[in-house]
Amino acid sequence: MRIFSGADELRAAAGTAIGVSDWVTIDQTQVDTFADATVDHQWIHVDEQRAKDGPFGGTIAHGFLTLSLLPMLISQIYRIDGGRMGVNYGLNRVRFTAPVPVGSEVRGNVELLDVTDISGGVQITTSVTVEIAGSERPALVAEWLTRQYF
Repeated sequence: MRIFSGADELRAAAGTAIGVSDWVTIDQTQVDTFADATVDHQWIHVDEQRAKDGPFGGTIAHGFLTLSLLPMLISQIYRIDGGRMGVNYGLNRVRFTAPVPVGSEVRGNVELLDVTDISGGVQITTSVTVEIAGSERPALVAEWLTRQYF
């Protein structure tokens, strides 16, 4: 866990690798719950029997489920002390580069790309790669914007 104590430490770390999260297993219950929440019940995600004969040999996680793991994965990698509020500001780019088979382990790998001053704080641009254990290709690559107010 990397801990930043304020904007100056964040600025100093711009352009560097920040760290890697723990591995997290994606299970069918999690995929089914996400399908219910998003009303996306496509068979490649929720129909285990049909998916066995599908293109991936089993069910896969939704791409947006993988994306929704970013806050949890990031929370294992770094935190910012001394702030009064942090907010999600958006994404510049997201690519789902490989399917995540149910039962796979994934982890986040973060690089701090840029820290820009804004009124009352900083805007942080991170590159987040969600890796799949045993796979050469990552599940997801995203450029994520957050804002930290001090």
